[in-house]
Amino acid sequence: MATQNRDRFSTATRLRLLGEQTAARVYRSQSRRQARRSRLTGRAAFLALVVCSMIVALAYPMRQYVSQRGEIADQERRAEEAAARVERLRDEKARLQDDAYIRRLAREHLHYVMPGETAFTMNDPETARERRRDQGGADQPWYSNVWDGVDRADQENR
Repeated sequence: MATQNRDRFSTATRLRLLGEQTAARVYRSQSRRQARRSRLTGRAAFLALVVCSMIVALAYPMRQYVSQRGEIADQERRAEEAAARVERLRDEKARLQDDAYIRRLAREHLHYVMPGETAFTMNDPETARERRRDQGGADQPWYSNVWDGVDRADQENR
């Protein structure tokens, strides 16, 4: 009998019924989508926007803070090194005030002798060999040797 009812309806009626069924399916799928969308409210979106803005706004100052902390630590280390150097120089200045220390330096470095003493110079064969090996600049012009000596002296002071 269903087939007879179906045959009795016109094509227009059948198309209308088919359209209504399709519309009902579309409406049901839209209501499901709206139910899913309702989880993200306007307040949640605004909160997410504010949090992202805060992160972006704080990123540069935090990077600067970390960088400046590193620079401060480096400057503190340099200040400690300078204070230690100042202390060493003060000790050296205090020692240079002592006449006995000055005499000892003069004897060691300048080979001075006191009146009445006899000075002896001894040649060490090992030292002579080292000097011969160290004279690699004999084939260079004299001014190159002078500059090399200045450079070596400067490196020893560092």
